[in-house]
Amino acid sequence: MIAQEKYTLSNGLEVPKLGLGTWLVSEDTVAQAVKDAIELGYRHIDTAQAYQNERGVGEGIRASGVDRNDIFITTKVAAEIKNYKEAAKSIDQSLELLGLDYIDLMIIHSPKPWEEVGGANRYFEGNREVWRALEGAYKEGKIKSIGVSNFEKEDIENILSSCEVEPTVNQILVHISNTPKDLIEYCKEHDILIQAYSPLGHGKILKNPQIQQIAEKYKVSVPQLSIKYGLQLGLLPLPKSTNPDHMKSNADLDFEISKEDMTTLLNMKQVED
Repeated sequence: MIAQEKYTLSNGLEVPKLGLGTWLVSEDTVAQAVKDAIELGYRHIDTAQAYQNERGVGEGIRASGVDRNDIFITTKVAAEIKNYKEAAKSIDQSLELLGLDYIDLMIIHSPKPWEEVGGANRYFEGNREVWRALEGAYKEGKIKSIGVSNFEKEDIENILSSCEVEPTVNQILVHISNTPKDLIEYCKEHDILIQAYSPLGHGKILKNPQIQQIAEKYKVSVPQLSIKYGLQLGLLPLPKSTNPDHMKSNADLDFEISKEDMTTLLNMKQVED
């Protein structure tokens, strides 16, 4: 099952190739979703401080009955935190909320606070401080790997310029019609794995006739085609679902997209509303 196949990060840690996203899944429902996903074979769960559901994710892990060491947990330092002290405190809070002894991967959620995305301030110094806190937790064994999210080339170079531990992951928006080729290539050159969130493009691509036609060719759904697309690019997709049937379908990817169709999908323009 694809959900249990693994990539190896630059620090030697193995990570399942497919994860369950939990953005916008409430604390009340996330535990059951996590438990269902694990029962279906998923071994990678993605959450964040900003999602406000870390406690529920931890409950779902424990309720699954699967050994903690067999499950890979990703969480994120809130985008608004841009200093060492707050970042270090937030790491301990995430551990407490999750109810875990360690986190497999922790990443900076965004190089800028959400309300300042698009602004001129790149928060280079603040991100270096947060990175220092992540490095400290990594060295203490609280975190097994550290990375970033929504980081552009310049933001990554800022971390690389002073870090002791290099980022293993950059989690970014990637889906058919939105594939940042240059950034993906840059990350590959630096042995940084791309985790692809919203691989279904917030649902918009489900209605695209050209994508539907290609999916029909392989006798699969558009979500299956979209997730397989990310995997064939060497990315780690994080589809979100609370529906066990969808979770199962999202991991049923026993087909191969042809080189020709991959080229078509790779060069597809942004889907309009």
